[in-house]
Formats: sequence, structure tokens, C-alpha cells
Amino acid sequence: MATKDTIKPASVLAFEKKLVPSDGRFYGTTWEQRTQAATPLKLQEKSVRGTISNRLKKALQDDPAKLDAEVDKPNLQTVDSCALGSEQDTLKLSFTLKILSGVETPSACNSVEFNASYAQAAKTYIETEGFTELAHRYATNIANARFLWRNRVGADRIEVVVNVLNQDDESSWIFDAKDKTIGIKNFTNTHPDITALAVKIADALSGKREFLLLEINAYAQVGSAQDVYPSEELVLDKGNSKSKKSKILYHIDSIASMHSQKIGNALRTIDTWYPQPEADDSIGPIAIEVYGAVTNLGKAYRSPKDKADFYTLFDKFARGEILAKKQDEHYVMAVLVRGGVFGESGKD
Repeated sequence: MATKDTIKPASVLAFEKKLVPSDGRFYGTTWEQRTQAATPLKLQEKSVRGTISNRLKKALQDDPAKLDAEVDKPNLQTVDSCALGSEQDTLKLSFTLKILSGVETPSACNSVEFNASYAQAAKTYIETEGFTELAHRYATNIANARFLWRNRVGADRIEVVVNVLNQDDESSWIFDAKDKTIGIKNFTNTHPDITALAVKIADALSGKREFLLLEINAYAQVGSAQDVYPSEELVLDKGNSKSKKSKILYHIDSIASMHSQKIGNALRTIDTWYPQPEADDSIGPIAIEVYGAVTNLGKAYRSPKDKADFYTLFDKFARGEILAKKQDEHYVMAVLVRGGVFGESGKD
């Protein structure tokens, strides 16, 4: 009989994601009529003449004539943009979110012993914790409209309307995303509506209900005719870059939109348990990632050297070992809710 010390990680191991957002669609409206009328926002193409602003080689920096010649070159660009209409002051972002159960069952696992050990550990977590902590954090990120990303900055008012779409449930909530009691830097709030939403999310994740389907509409009053920011497409085929657009925004059937991956990243920005530099709490929550990667800062906050990465903690957790901190269990389960392929390679 295998013991927790002899159980080896599975070489084939995968989990399906349990938070499944749709793409978000952009609409324009006014704050007074935000729930009555909204029109889809279209992308606009602009051709602009930019200036040279990149760092120059030292030879150009030291020669004023060459610098003048370089600056005089036209920096022609064609870009996509998106803005509210002249009579609109409010952005509406609309998407759905499905929360699934079954995190205790991998979608693929080629080790019977590892699967049994992990399943028992996951069931113990569900019985003792019930996903209440994770659900509260997910619900907070819905209520504070973190998923608006750049569209959240500079908004005078932000309202988030959440409706349950399950046939047997007509619950709904309205959140003031800028309410300081909700917050965006931590998850210590005791807002009663967030608690009520979190209960339903926790019930879905823990299997008390088969799934939860939410409709989420966020309204951000950003100002008349102001620019708004859909997702930007990653263009891999540069081709003749001078004849192509340098910025391509995402759309669905000509409606400006936000990638589901970007919405999902915002919802899972709940990790405040990572090792933080001393006396530095300015970073705030980071997205749930295997190595705590924050790409815009170029840093991984969960290094294997610190034994804070997912694999170090998951291998112990899945074998039935008790982790040193309860928050480490929350982090491990949050990664599994995120989903992914976690098998151990047979190659060194």
C-alpha cells in the first residue's frame, strides 16, 4: 500500500477551469438611462502622424543635425480606437459568468494512487472550508468592478448589477463599485450583499449546486465622448508593418469587446498570500498564477526557492500533508479552480 511519502505526482494531470466568463461586450449609454437603453460601441480606425520618441543611438544623440533629421521623419501609424458617442457619458460592459463544481476530480490523471490521495485532500478542504474564503474574494472582485481594468480609472461613478440566471433562482444585487467599504486593495469587507453572492459562488464550487450562472452588467460614468478601452489583439504576423495597423482592438460582430481571459484574470486577482517584500504593501492582490507572475512588473512573487510556488505546495497538499499555513491551502485550491495542466514531466 502506497504512503504519502511514496506517492509520486502524476505525469498526466489536468484540471478544467471552474470560473468560466464569457467575452465582455461594450455599449454606450447615459448614466440616467443606463438600464433602459444602450447602443453597441463600434471600433474606429485612425491614421495619425506620431513623433519619434524612442531612445536613440549615441551617435544620433551627440549630433544635432542627425537628431533633427531623425525627428523630422514621419512616424505614420494606423490604429484602432473606441469612444463613447457625443451624447453618451457611460460605458456599459456586459458578460456572463458560469461557476462550476468538481474541482476535486481532475479532468485527466494517469496515476490511480495520486488521484485518490488528491481527491481525499480536496474533499477534506471542501468539508472544512467550503470555498468560503475564495468565494468571498471572487464576489468582491465582481462588486468592485476590477474587470473594467483601465476603464475603471477616472470613472466618476461605477455600478455593477448582478443577476442569477439559473431557472430556480431570481437573486440579484446592485453594487456601488467605488464604495470604500468594498475596496480594491484587500478583501476584509463585510458587505452583506457580497456575502450573499459569495454564498452562492461557494455552493457552486463545493458541489452543493451543480452550477451558478451570473449575468454581470457594469456601468462606468467616464465622461461624454471619452475613449474606452476594449482588449487589444496580439498580432503575431507582423508582415509589412508599415502598411498594417499598429494597434488592433478586439470586437465581436463589430461590437467592441473584452477578452474572456482578461475578465477571468481580474476575477482571480485574489492572491494576497504571496511573500511580499518587507514594508511594501503597495502592490496589493495579484492574479492567481503558478509562480505568482506579474508580467507588467517583470517579477514572479512565488519562487520555488522560497517554497511558495504552486507545485511545491500542491505536491504536499495532494499527498495529504498538512500545509504550514491555511492560506497556502486557499492558494492551491484557487490555482485548481483556475485550471491548467500540472503533470510532472519525466525529463529532468
